[in-house]
Amino acid sequence: MDLLLPRRCAGCASPGAHLCPRCRQTLRNPPRRIHTRVDPHVPVWSLGPYAGTHRRVVLSMKERRNLAVRRLLGPVLAASVTHLQARGELADALVLVPAPTRAASARVRGGDPVADVCAATGLEVCDALRHDRSVGDQVGLGVEGRRRNLAGALELRRRPGGRVLLVDDVATTGSTLAASSETLFAAGCDVVGALVMCHA
Repeated sequence: MDLLLPRRCAGCASPGAHLCPRCRQTLRNPPRRIHTRVDPHVPVWSLGPYAGTHRRVVLSMKERRNLAVRRLLGPVLAASVTHLQARGELADALVLVPAPTRAASARVRGGDPVADVCAATGLEVCDALRHDRSVGDQVGLGVEGRRRNLAGALELRRRPGGRVLLVDDVATTGSTLAASSETLFAAGCDVVGALVMCHA
C-alpha cells in the first residue's frame, strides 16, 4: 500500500509517516492564552498560529479527509489539557465539548474532525452542540457576518456533566466559541475555557 499510496506527513509532505518527527516536535509547543475579536466569555488557549505546520495539519484533517492525523492529534490535545492543568489554569475532571460542525461539512469531510480529535484524547467527551438548519458556511464572512450567522442558531443536544472545556480547530474571530459558550451557559453548564488547535 505504501508503494501505491505512500504516506506523507500532514505538516510538511515529507514521505514516510502521517506526522514526521519535526512536525510532531512543532505540535508539542505548549498552548498559550489568546484573545479573539469576539468575546467568547471564557479564557481561550491555542496550540499555535494558523500558519506553517499547524495550518497544513488542520487543512489535511479537514479538507483532505486525513483520518489518520486526527487520531494522532488526540494525544497532542490531551497533553495540552494536562499542561494547562499542571499550570493551574484548568481544573481537573473536565468534559471536552467539540464546537459544532455543519452536518453537510461533516459528510464531505468524512466525519466531524474536531469531534474525532476529541474522541482520540482518551478524555471524557460530550457531543453537546449542533447547528440548526439556518447556519450557513462561515468561510469569507467577517466578524459581524459570522456573529449574525450563529446568533441563536446553536442547539443543545445533551447537557454535559461537570466542567466544560470547549474545543475547536481554528479560532478566527471567536464567534463560534462565543455562540457555543452562550448556549451552554444558558443551559446552566459550567464552561471554564476553550482550547483551539490554532488561531488566525
